Amino acid sequence: MTKTLKFLTFFLLLISFSLAPASSVLADENFNLLDSLGGAEDDILDPDDAFKISYDSQPGLFKVNWVIADGHYLYRDKMQITTDEPGINSNPLIMPQGDAKDDPIFNKTLYVFHNDVDVSLPYQYNDNGDKETTFKVKYQGCSEISGICYPPQTKKFTVKLSPISEAQAAALDTSSSEPVSEQDEIANVLKSGNTWLTLIIFFGAGLLLAFTPCVFPMIPILSGIIIGQGEEITTRKAFYLSLVYVLAMALTYTVVGILVGLSGENIQAWFQNPWIIGSFVAIFVALSLSMFGFYELQMPASIQSKLTNISNSQQGGNIVGVAIMGFLSALIVGPCVTAPLVGALIYIAETGDAVLGGMALFSLSMGMGAPLLLIGASAGKFLPKAGAWMDAVKAVFGVLLLGLAIWLLERVAPAAATMALWAALIIVSAIYMGAMDSLAEGSSGWKKLWKGLGVLLLIYGIIILLGLASGNRNVYQPLKGLAGISGSAAQVEQLSFNKIKGVEGFHAELERATAAGKPVMLDFYADWCVSCKEMEAFTFSDPAVQKALDGVVLLKADVTLNDEKDTELYKHFGIIGPPSIMFFGTDGKENKNYRVVGFMPADKFSEHVKRALN
Repeated sequence: MTKTLKFLTFFLLLISFSLAPASSVLADENFNLLDSLGGAEDDILDPDDAFKISYDSQPGLFKVNWVIADGHYLYRDKMQITTDEPGINSNPLIMPQGDAKDDPIFNKTLYVFHNDVDVSLPYQYNDNGDKETTFKVKYQGCSEISGICYPPQTKKFTVKLSPISEAQAAALDTSSSEPVSEQDEIANVLKSGNTWLTLIIFFGAGLLLAFTPCVFPMIPILSGIIIGQGEEITTRKAFYLSLVYVLAMALTYTVVGILVGLSGENIQAWFQNPWIIGSFVAIFVALSLSMFGFYELQMPASIQSKLTNISNSQQGGNIVGVAIMGFLSALIVGPCVTAPLVGALIYIAETGDAVLGGMALFSLSMGMGAPLLLIGASAGKFLPKAGAWMDAVKAVFGVLLLGLAIWLLERVAPAAATMALWAALIIVSAIYMGAMDSLAEGSSGWKKLWKGLGVLLLIYGIIILLGLASGNRNVYQPLKGLAGISGSAAQVEQLSFNKIKGVEGFHAELERATAAGKPVMLDFYADWCVSCKEMEAFTFSDPAVQKALDGVVLLKADVTLNDEKDTELYKHFGIIGPPSIMFFGTDGKENKNYRVVGFMPADKFSEHVKRALN
């Protein structure tokens, strides 16, 4: 008898598929008639058993629950809850994101639910008195066991409605199926009104940013200033110099941030031009050469006598000189756009509250500077004070300062030139470490260690030169351009972006993509943007990311020049600079909740793209 019922169920399912429109049958995934006829009828559940549905109703909220049988799933985009009652003002459905599932028919990723799921419809009922109404719930699912998809199901539930105020409806609609972008979440923290909690959160965010490419280059700068004091440095003096440097950096971030928030102008971008970058590179090269003992870096005696109370050389440790270096470091070395920074700027721009916004930025900056204080103070306590050890330490920081100079040059110089400089710096350093020297019998363990590290550096420097000669411009993965390694697998395709300029250029490309029914990703990029280079090197080159962006029109706004059109584009989208990535649907509308600010690793970004464009 049971088998007879299952057969009748299966027979009815086949009839329903034959009566359904062809398009709806094609839209169902994994329908395999041969598998079903091949003896899988014992695995076919009745739709009501595969997807057990129940509901719950309270004023302002209609909630549906499904208990999904093992080996079955429901489509997220097939779920609908509607009613014909004209007195109901409903909101979008509240539901989880679901599990990603590749659709082989349409070659795209869909989202499905397994095991169980709750879906709610917030609504506002304005009519007077209680009233009964019927909610229609539509859904569709499939079986992974038998390989069939069930026809769309519709259930009707009659419930009693009670009037609900706007305030009650707003309280019920506190959650959303859409995520909130990280920068908007941070801006909302500022709006919460809890000042101390806000400052603690921003300080913690600063600590997390402390060892990113935005802040890490400041370590050799500060260390070079302290080590430049030579044998006279003390722990107290090292901490004092570090504090001056960090406070100058933090105050600069704070003042500049407030001005950016109130005006919408990215002041830091003004300092990212070849002349200013080149001047700062020259300073680092001069500092590094003094570390190698080529000369004592001092101002001429005539100038020193006139400026004794105003300035002095960096080695003199004068408060003004160190503060100026902290000021310039904040503007030139670390102009990174991060989610905490943007969150604070959004808050300042929307509320005009420069006091709380500035306090948050200062707390963020002090969090970024806290490791610098520890490093600076420890340098005064633990660094050797005299002898060959001190010369070796100064040489190490001299190399770091040269590396910092090359890192800055990457923003304005050709990639091939900076790649060659990296190779030269690494190879020469390896030679100084003894990579080419023979070890005498009875050499110490330290000498062997330095030689081993030198050999590794020498090999890597040669690899960079080989990559450069093969046409590669990625110093982090120099062998990608060598076709002889791993066959054609070494040739990794790069994403192809259409470059746009200004608001008009963007809208022209967006209209073309919308007419073709394609989604769009817009990437804000600049040569001086560190995180932009990271996205290109580590995220956009990833195969999973490229697969997720297949069929998407890719636009790139190169704002390196920071000219009038670039500024106009910033203001059009309400951003302060790169990297900023935004997504537009096939209707041409931006999905603002999925904006990306700052660097995002490849695995996280590929999932983000799928959700943003689903």
